[in-house]
Amino acid sequence: MYPFLELASKFKGFLFHDDSIIHQTQLLAYATDASVYQEKPLAVSIPKDVDDLKQLIHFAKEHQLTLIPRAAGTSLAGQVVGSGLVVDISKFFDKILEVNAEEKWVRVQPGVVRDDLNKYLKPFGLMFGPETSTANRAMIGGMVGNNSCGLHSIVWGNVRDHLIEAKVLLSDGNEYLINDHLIASADGSQLASEIQNELIQLLSNKDHQTAIKQNFPKDSVSRRNSGYALDALLKMQPFEEKGENFNLCALLAGSEGTLGITTEIKINLLDLPPAHTALVCVHTMSIDDALRANIVALKHRPTASELVDKFICDFTIGHPEYQQHRFFIEGDPEAILMVEFMEASEDVLQQKIADLIASLKLAGNGYAYKVLSGKEIHSAWEIRKAGLGLLRNLKGNAQPVNLIEDCAVSTDELPDYVKDLQVILDKHQVKASYYAHAGAGELHIEPIINLKSTEGQQLFRQILHETALLVKKYQGSLSGEHGDGRLRGEFIATVMGEEVYQLFEKVKHIFDPNNLFNAGKITNTPAMDTHFRIKLGEADKQIESYFDFSDVGGMKTLAEKCSGSGDCRKSAISGGVMCPSYMATRLEKDTTRARANVLRQFLSNPADAQPLMHQEISEVLDLCVSCKGCKTECPSGVDVTKMKAEYLQHRYDQKGAPLRATLIANFGKQMKLASLAPTLFNMIFGNKFLRKYANLSIGFHPDRSIPLLHKTTLLNWYKKHKSNVKANSKKVYLFCDEFTNYNDVEIGQTTILLLEALGFEVIIPPHLESGRTYLSKGFVKKAKAIANQNIPLLNAVVTAESPLIGVEPSAILTLRDEYIDLADPENKEGSKALAKNTYTIDEFLAQQISEGNITENMFTETVQDIQIHGHCYQKALSSEESLLKILNLPKNSKATLIPSGCCGMAGSFGYEKEHYDVSQQIGELVLYPTVRALKDKQIIAASGTSCRHQIKDGTEVKALHPVEILYQMLKKN
Repeated sequence: MYPFLELASKFKGFLFHDDSIIHQTQLLAYATDASVYQEKPLAVSIPKDVDDLKQLIHFAKEHQLTLIPRAAGTSLAGQVVGSGLVVDISKFFDKILEVNAEEKWVRVQPGVVRDDLNKYLKPFGLMFGPETSTANRAMIGGMVGNNSCGLHSIVWGNVRDHLIEAKVLLSDGNEYLINDHLIASADGSQLASEIQNELIQLLSNKDHQTAIKQNFPKDSVSRRNSGYALDALLKMQPFEEKGENFNLCALLAGSEGTLGITTEIKINLLDLPPAHTALVCVHTMSIDDALRANIVALKHRPTASELVDKFICDFTIGHPEYQQHRFFIEGDPEAILMVEFMEASEDVLQQKIADLIASLKLAGNGYAYKVLSGKEIHSAWEIRKAGLGLLRNLKGNAQPVNLIEDCAVSTDELPDYVKDLQVILDKHQVKASYYAHAGAGELHIEPIINLKSTEGQQLFRQILHETALLVKKYQGSLSGEHGDGRLRGEFIATVMGEEVYQLFEKVKHIFDPNNLFNAGKITNTPAMDTHFRIKLGEADKQIESYFDFSDVGGMKTLAEKCSGSGDCRKSAISGGVMCPSYMATRLEKDTTRARANVLRQFLSNPADAQPLMHQEISEVLDLCVSCKGCKTECPSGVDVTKMKAEYLQHRYDQKGAPLRATLIANFGKQMKLASLAPTLFNMIFGNKFLRKYANLSIGFHPDRSIPLLHKTTLLNWYKKHKSNVKANSKKVYLFCDEFTNYNDVEIGQTTILLLEALGFEVIIPPHLESGRTYLSKGFVKKAKAIANQNIPLLNAVVTAESPLIGVEPSAILTLRDEYIDLADPENKEGSKALAKNTYTIDEFLAQQISEGNITENMFTETVQDIQIHGHCYQKALSSEESLLKILNLPKNSKATLIPSGCCGMAGSFGYEKEHYDVSQQIGELVLYPTVRALKDKQIIAASGTSCRHQIKDGTEVKALHPVEILYQMLKKN
């Protein structure tokens, strides 16, 4: 009856939509969420359609299993872990089904990403309001499950406010349409109607009504997500004569997938916000001052009022991504309250700002009031939204924990609540971070606890218990937006009373008597201090590594930094580099999070003498393209590229290196040999028939073309060229990387000629290749040897006045990034000095433009329309802004960035036959369609050799390096 019955009943593999068996890797990838919990699921299903879901429900009932619905898996209270069948709807239930712009609603499947939906809705002038900090990966189904709110909830509301109707699979396996006037099943089943009647009967009991009204959070607490929303049902007919029609959707919102599985969602939409926006950043010297400033601010009716504390702000210092966003911070504030206004009129906006600042000064709140506008606002919000991930950069075993971060009280009482809570934390000698939704009475307060210790695990429970009693004192909500899950469910009765808790148990039984849906969440949860990721009594063992991981405390600690926030699950629509393979496959195992989880799992076993030898690690790292996006786009800086290279070297040490990997790693040596007879090499790889068989012989895809050799090398050309060049006081050193020296010789030549024309003497100093190819295939020992020879060689000549520049981003940025972690102790300071004086060619030219050394009048006024695709390393370790600056310098040149992530080639990844399809899928996300849509005379610029090759193979369009474009536009004397 069930195509997957034998597999699932044995619980050995992974339930996939095509019934294929995929190994342990998948189960480990799903074993954790953003909480502190871990529990390996029995199996995972990625259903393709509603029929698959129906079969799963019948199967779960027959075998007494529970189904764990999962969207993006960014919940913080353990909602999507457990010993059951994980049902991942994120891959196939991702359709926007219908938009009614006139009535302002949209109908979607649960796997639609919130920010992606809003980009789709923007041309209609509409948007879906609730926005979590994870909105660029959070899915509508998960947002319904958690009744998500977000930073604008004080004006845009929560999901429950906008949920009109839903199609839901209930415990009988049938699909029901639920709204405020109809509960129907296509086949005439009556379970939903029976459930509604039982609930109305339950709530008609006057004693139950009294218990709900007395024990639920007070009306002034806007965030109230503990248990099931029985208070919302009591505000409907038949309990309130003027209330809305009874609608079970109010109960579904916040139910955490414990009542059924949602298959379609109809939600109300809002008009796009007013055009004029400003953010007032109120700097304060204490948390209390910020919270009292919040009370003042709310009287001025802002659209948001959010707090970020010194703890988080300090983690932006020196951060590769967030350092650039902290420009607005003045002095050393203990907290910043970010108060936003949106108005249709600029005059009204400015008046509101002036009135707020005047009120704050009168009340004595704050010492600085920085007003942001335009793109500046985005920068400030990026710091606020990254709070959870940034906190994971704290060094040591004591880490911020999700525990009491979701408690909410009335905004007027928030300062007093925080004071009382601080007394509890001080008593236990525990520090905490404070951030987020001050305007809604809900601060994300994260205690810093060492869960690797017995004392820490005891504190974990004790602090939640004492905080629950404090929340009860203020008649607040134990869970404001993150939900109860398995973390806080145990303490619902403490806050809301045993009678109300028993009502929640009855609700669960009415909907789901067989515990088919997410058992152990909200009700009947296991003790909150069980199933920790950390097992007590285990030694904290770190492996000996070739890379230097000392800045984070070891490779295992780097993997542990993953907060589970899921920034790596962004879609190509939201943009960014991380994580290209996930954007293509939409599988959890291909995220940075999954890779970190699996590595952490095996590295945490002190009894394992060879923790990196597990096949599961190989599988989860297989589609990592080593783009480096995770180092910067992940707020916690979980550098999987670095860990993958380290893993591969350990694997080679034990099992030897594969032939193909060895050949790719030794690219420079092969090209040096082939350059002795470039015509022969080009004859073989330039002929489609011969190339096909040559490719197959080394494991490359037969359709992939191979870069051909130039008739000479750049070094040989340079030796002849330099004899005709006069010495110049303005010297620059050019790094002759292995790709430019053999394949992209013309680009190297053009770079030298361009720099000379702009007044610089170009010198290629003695050095070895970059080591990039060795690192890309995990030959870390060889790369380390190269780095430690290059560092002193280059430091002998490179200075701030005579910097080192490079043409190929992946090569030159290796000197800025990996060399520091590869340097021997005696070369460590030298590696850092070299990194400071090393630039990509576009960075150097942009700097010279800023200093006035390169000007517009050096170039022609030829009209140029240039579309730029940036290299992954550029996006992750540098910036695309320098590309824009140099290509927009000529008077009639207009350059814009293509919102693409990785091109998909990623060094050798796109050549390898087993990765070719994924490589092409990545290219098709944004880059290929954009290039194919280029108009006549539009130019595509790409600084990466792999990127240019991918564009040529995928679209038959030739991309130019930016220096080629600039040289063509140079005025020739």
